[in-house]
Amino acid sequence: MSVDVLNETDVEVDELELLDCAHYVLAQMRVHPGADLCITLVDEAAMETLHMQWMDLPGPTDVMSFPMDELRPGADGEDAVEGNLGDVVLCPTVAVRQAGEAGHAPIEELLLLTTHGILHLLGYDHAEPNEEREMFELQRQLLLTFLATRNRPTI
Repeated sequence: MSVDVLNETDVEVDELELLDCAHYVLAQMRVHPGADLCITLVDEAAMETLHMQWMDLPGPTDVMSFPMDELRPGADGEDAVEGNLGDVVLCPTVAVRQAGEAGHAPIEELLLLTTHGILHLLGYDHAEPNEEREMFELQRQLLLTFLATRNRPTI
């Protein structure tokens, strides 16, 4: 899988951790190994512009997803389709604020948002209560298992 992380901000972010998380989520969701994904970190002004342009909502948001080839997760007995998954755009300063409010580290918020953005690219949504339950449970499982693999002591 080709995953690019572009930091267009002055905020220091562990880009390798975002890259590892993206690879993990894509593998767990059985996305074709030839799929492409771009994760871009932008400042609040750029995110506010995107938020207004695409969602008609004021102010910056934490994450936005822009699907390209409408790829879906691989399923048993089916070959995953190769293509361009799309773009996940993150706003690290919004993520830092949210992390503080939630009581966890900014990188954990960015990993959550990366996972959330990828799930949106794969067709998941949270507009309806049943969709929200499904998406957020999957997001939680993916993030917790990713973090567990990262914190596993080496022997």
